[in-house]
Amino acid sequence: MSTTTIRSYDGDAATRTTEETTSTGTTENATQSCPECGGSLAQHEARGETACVDCGLVVSEDDIDHGPEWRAFDSAQRDQKSRVGAPTTNMMHDKGLSTNIGWQDKDANGNSLSSRQRQKMQRLRTWNERFRTQNSKERNLKQALAEIERMGSALGQPDDVRETASVIYRRALSADLLPGRSIEGVAT
Repeated sequence: MSTTTIRSYDGDAATRTTEETTSTGTTENATQSCPECGGSLAQHEARGETACVDCGLVVSEDDIDHGPEWRAFDSAQRDQKSRVGAPTTNMMHDKGLSTNIGWQDKDANGNSLSSRQRQKMQRLRTWNERFRTQNSKERNLKQALAEIERMGSALGQPDDVRETASVIYRRALSADLLPGRSIEGVAT
């Protein structure tokens, strides 16, 4: 356990502060050396800065913390606070990146919708589904991927085999090899 001294200067010599930390709060950075004295550098995570161990020169400050901006104390909180969506997949015609209107007839507060609002939401869902496929190639791809999923599931194929089949179908569609052939015949 080594002790690291980090000296901070706020512009003039009168406001000099010195702080000593143990190696539990810092990590040694052996690949870099101080530009002033050639000493080794240490990163101080709490302050977000990299400083020389020997002379105290702050080499970089305000380092970017790539971790989440929230804290979680157990896995349930971590899962609840995570904002990571589903991964992209070739098994959907839009690779799973489009926005869907939920099937529940509830508002943002969890209250049930009125009859008029339910009709409006159903109409919006219908139009949302129509606009997800913008042209005939996307409609063809959507139908073929559904067939690949159905056949793969019926045959007990793993997901990676279905993904590979969908990539092959996408390549055939982009190369215009499919006109004149049935979707079911090519997809299976």
